[in-house]
Amino acid sequence: MTMKPLLRRSVFALLALGGLAPLAWAQPATWPTKPITFVVPQNPGGANDVIARAVAQSLGTSLGQPVIVENRPGANGNVGTSQVARSAADGYTFLVTAQSAYTINPALYSRVPFDPIKDFTPVMQLAVAPYLLVVNPNFPAKTLDELVAYAKAHPGKVEYASAGNGTLNHLLGEMLKKQRGVDLLHVPYKGAAAAATDVVAGQLPVTFGSFPGVMPFVTSGKLRVLGVASDKPTPLAPEVAVLKELAVTSWYGLLAPAGTPQPVVDKVYKAITQVLATPAMQERLKTLGAEPVQSSPASFAASLPAELAHWKKVVDASGAHID
Repeated sequence: MTMKPLLRRSVFALLALGGLAPLAWAQPATWPTKPITFVVPQNPGGANDVIARAVAQSLGTSLGQPVIVENRPGANGNVGTSQVARSAADGYTFLVTAQSAYTINPALYSRVPFDPIKDFTPVMQLAVAPYLLVVNPNFPAKTLDELVAYAKAHPGKVEYASAGNGTLNHLLGEMLKKQRGVDLLHVPYKGAAAAATDVVAGQLPVTFGSFPGVMPFVTSGKLRVLGVASDKPTPLAPEVAVLKELAVTSWYGLLAPAGTPQPVVDKVYKAITQVLATPAMQERLKTLGAEPVQSSPASFAASLPAELAHWKKVVDASGAHID
């Protein structure tokens, strides 16, 4: 008599386990069955937002479900990034982030509300976009050397705008100050778009901006470009002077919450890879000032530890820490 309840419980337990397994495998096979959200941890109008929207539109068509872009700015990207880290790993929430927010913030802040390695499953890099050194057209400098000479003649008087403390355009300014021995005054903004807008308006003379964020102003004559922060000419604007001493690589990538089913990750990677390979998307990204990248989930994941270590050294050298 004592064995029957135990046997009954064991049978029910086995049936329950057997019933769960098919459901776990069935979910990725039928995915997606509802809209997908791309969380962008920056304000609308910046390079990351523009690229996310371009990819989201085409991906939604490919998958047969809308891909909604949701801007969740705050704390240099920490707010939106931590939101995705805490989201369900069900394939319906992804992070589209700029390299600066993802690999610099862990070194910049004494504490960040996410672990860039443990809390996410990297899906792929979407695009790379160079950073440009630009000035208001009324500013007298037409080259980097002329900017340095003017700044040395007016120490502490030349202001440069950034998207916020510790952002890539801030660190580029700090690199310029250190390497050329100039005294520039940093003015942080709440987002790259706001920084560029004020330089266009003449409120400040100088900023470093991503190609997608500032090139429209350059082509319209509202900003003057002094050079590209790269070790080689950019095919997007081969005539622009190369600033090798300030060379950085800026990527925009897609990540999912840790634990997202691998079949979902693979399906997204395959779909976006096909989207990025189309002439229409390549031309659209080129128009935005970016080049498509088709890094695999494995290669993207493998690159992150070294990048985090590199930017920690840069941030420590700059002293740009936020408690």
